[in-house]
Amino acid sequence: MSGLIRKPQGEWGKIHDISPETAGWSYVGYQVFRLRPGEHAGESLGSNEAIIVMIEGKANIKAAGQDFGELGERMDVFDRTPPHCLYVPNDSEWSAEATTECEFAVCLAPGQGNYPARRLGPEGIQLEPRGKSTNTRYINNIAMEHRDVADSLLVTEVYTPQGHWSSYPPHRHDVDDYPNITYLEETYYHRLSPSQGYAHQ
Repeated sequence: MSGLIRKPQGEWGKIHDISPETAGWSYVGYQVFRLRPGEHAGESLGSNEAIIVMIEGKANIKAAGQDFGELGERMDVFDRTPPHCLYVPNDSEWSAEATTECEFAVCLAPGQGNYPARRLGPEGIQLEPRGKSTNTRYINNIAMEHRDVADSLLVTEVYTPQGHWSSYPPHRHDVDDYPNITYLEETYYHRLSPSQGYAHQ
């Protein structure tokens, strides 16, 4: 079980780098970059598509030969405001230059070239409640089924209040038996407030 938990690799730069090879599955990758002002990051996607999610802070981002300018607004993920996001198709590159201290995620999965590079948020993303009582949580739907924006990726932010449960009721995605069960590979990037808090998964 300990292999399911990956702690940050350092404080700055690429602090998380999950790939199908390191996860032991077939499709999904997940990276987190934390940059100081003026620092750069960038990669070529190859056969993967990507959704870049600005978790905190701001950065100038270029992707697929386009300059999308400065993305990001919230300085604390727990503000619960919609994130600035960018879809990047497979067979292209992205680059970022931090204009403030920033943290952003790069969600990866195989692409088929059906969608152009474009901003996905904060426009079109609205915080929605899900569940009831102690199962209540709040969702920023970035790229879920109702938004036709990516070939393979499903991406969402979830805010779970103290003492509440997410992903309820218990369920699984380990078998490809549609419509009974769908096979999905999932990564969860947990942030806690206060930072000394804890969570069960």
